[in-house]
Amino acid sequence: METILVPVLLGAVLLAVKPLREGAGGRAAFVTLSLLLQCALAVRAAMSPQAARSLHLTEDVLLLLQPDGLSGVFLVMTAVLWALAGVFSFGYLKNDRRAGVFFGVYLIVYGTMAGVAQSGNLITVYLFYEMLTLTSSLLVFYEGTHEAIMAGLKYLFYSVAGAFLALAGIFMLSRMNEWLIFTPGGVALDYQANGGTGTVLAAVFLMVLGLGAKAGMYPLHGWLPTAHPVAPAPASAVLSGLIVKAGVFFSIRVVYYIVGAGRLRGTWVQYAWLTLALVTVFMGSMLAYMEPVLKKRLAYSTVSQVSYILFGLALLTPGGFTGGLLHMVFHAVTKCGLFLAAGALIKQTGCTRVSELAGVGRAMPVTAGCFAVFALSLVGIPPFSGFVSKWYLATGVEGAGVGLFALIGPAVLLVSALLTAGYLFPLPVRGFFAPAKAGVKEAPAVMALPLVVLAALALGLGLFAQPLLACLAEIAGTVL
Repeated sequence: METILVPVLLGAVLLAVKPLREGAGGRAAFVTLSLLLQCALAVRAAMSPQAARSLHLTEDVLLLLQPDGLSGVFLVMTAVLWALAGVFSFGYLKNDRRAGVFFGVYLIVYGTMAGVAQSGNLITVYLFYEMLTLTSSLLVFYEGTHEAIMAGLKYLFYSVAGAFLALAGIFMLSRMNEWLIFTPGGVALDYQANGGTGTVLAAVFLMVLGLGAKAGMYPLHGWLPTAHPVAPAPASAVLSGLIVKAGVFFSIRVVYYIVGAGRLRGTWVQYAWLTLALVTVFMGSMLAYMEPVLKKRLAYSTVSQVSYILFGLALLTPGGFTGGLLHMVFHAVTKCGLFLAAGALIKQTGCTRVSELAGVGRAMPVTAGCFAVFALSLVGIPPFSGFVSKWYLATGVEGAGVGLFALIGPAVLLVSALLTAGYLFPLPVRGFFAPAKAGVKEAPAVMALPLVVLAALALGLGLFAQPLLACLAEIAGTVL
C-alpha cells in the first residue's frame, strides 16, 4: 500500500506547498529523496511481498491489492527508470518556472503505476488504469501550447475509448466469476452464466483491443506520434518506456491470470491478436523509417516495438511469454534512454530533425554515444539486451501450433529489425563522421549521468540476463 500512497502524498505536498514547489534547491532535494524512497519501497515490495489487502466498496465491488512475482518485476522496473528520468529532469527543466508542477504530477503518476502493478483483480487494475490515464495526460498537457492541448485531448480520447472496450469485457466476464481475482493459469468461469465460450472469447478480444490503445497497437495507436513530440523529454521517456507497458501488463493479467492461455490457444482471438500485433510491428517500423522528426520517429518506433511484446504474449507458449516479458523490461530501458538522449540533443542544439543533427556526435560524444548504444540494443545486436529478448521472441513460435504465423512472425520481426537499423543508425553515423556541429556543448552532468547508467543497463542486462531470465521463466511456469 505504501508504494502507492507515499509517492502520491509526496507529489500532493509538492504541489500544495508553494515555497517547496518554487524553491529550486529545496525542490531538488525533496524530489531526489522522494525518488530514492520510491525505489527502496519498490525493491522491498518485490523482495518480500506483503499479504493481500482488500476493501469492499459494495457487495459486488471488491478492491484488492495482491502483489506477486510479476508485479514485483514491473514495480522495480518502473521505479528505477522513473528515478533516472526524474534526475535527468533536473537539468532539462532547470530554467522552467513550472518545474515544481511537473515534479508533483510526476510523483503522482508513479503512484498510479504502482497501483496498476499491485492490483489483485480486474476491477482494481481497471480503476488504477483509468487514474493513470487521467494523471499522465497532465504530462502531455504540460507545455500548455495549442499543440500540447490537442495532443493531450487525443491521448485522452484514445485511452478512454480503449478503456470502455476493456470495461465491456470486464462486465461480460464478471457474470461468470464475481470477483475476478488474478490466479496463475486462470480463474474458474461459469460458462452457463452468460453465453458460454463465445462470450468469453468476445470479452477477451474487446479487452485486448481496448488495452491495445495504451500499448499503441493498431488500430488505436494514433495518439503516440502526436503526444510524444509535444511532451517534455522526461515525460516522453516514461510515456514511451513505461506507461505504454500498463496496457501490456493489464493484457497479461486478462489472458494469463483470468481467462487462461489454454482457453485461448487455437481460437480466433489468438489469431486476431497475432495478426494485429504483426501488422503493428511492420507498420510502426515503416512509419518510423519515413519520419524525419526525431521524437516522432521514436514514437513510431514504440508503436512497433511494444507490439513485439504483444506478439510474444499472443503465442501463448512459455518461450513467447518469457520473451515478451524480457522485451518489456529491455525495451523500457532502451526507449527511456533513447527519448532522454533525444531530449538532450534537441535541448543543446535546438534541432528537432534527424537531418539537422549531423556532426552532433563530435560535439556531444557522451550523449550521442549513449544514443548509439540504445540503437544497437533496440535493433537486437549481440551482446546488447535487445538481442536476448528478440531471440526468445523469434524462437517462441516453436511448438505454438499457430500455422503460418510460425513463418510470418519471425520474418516480420527480421524485417522490422532491418528497418529499425535504418531509422536509428543514421543519427550516430552522421553524428560522428560529419564535421563537428559548431556552437554545441555536451549535456550537463545531471542529464548525462542517467544516460550513461541506462546505456550500462542496456549492455549489462544483455551480458548478465540469466538472473532476470530465471525469474521470468519461473513466472511463466506458474501460468502455462
